[in-house]
Amino acid sequence: MVETLCDEVAMVAADSEDKEVWQVVRALNDAWTRHRGADLKRFFHPRMIAITATDARRLIGREACIASWLAFAESAEISAWAEHDPRVEVFGDTAIVTYNYTLEFSMQGQHYHVKGRDMLTLVREFDNWWIAGDHFSALPG
Repeated sequence: MVETLCDEVAMVAADSEDKEVWQVVRALNDAWTRHRGADLKRFFHPRMIAITATDARRLIGREACIASWLAFAESAEISAWAEHDPRVEVFGDTAIVTYNYTLEFSMQGQHYHVKGRDMLTLVREFDNWWIAGDHFSALPG
């Protein structure tokens, strides 16, 4: 079972649109950390692009991104996930979300505690927020 913690959206205090965007990101993270790969299609834009810490090339398209997220989730035993210090900025039909995270998992007999950061670009199409871009990396320091 994955222990999930997140800082509440202090940065979005009263703005319901910011909260709506943050809820999409939270639901995405719940889906992949709990091995619900079929749910990822609900979040990833068909033309999504991602730059990850583990892929040498950028990922292009929803299916490539789903495959990458699932490959990690299926090869790792995720024990804890937490988001920290989230920030949401909405610009019309585009939103930028940044946050730091901690991830604990085991893989091939080794236990890892990772601190990272994530920056997502979301677009609103047909009354839904879609993740169109993702770039995550280790947290410096």
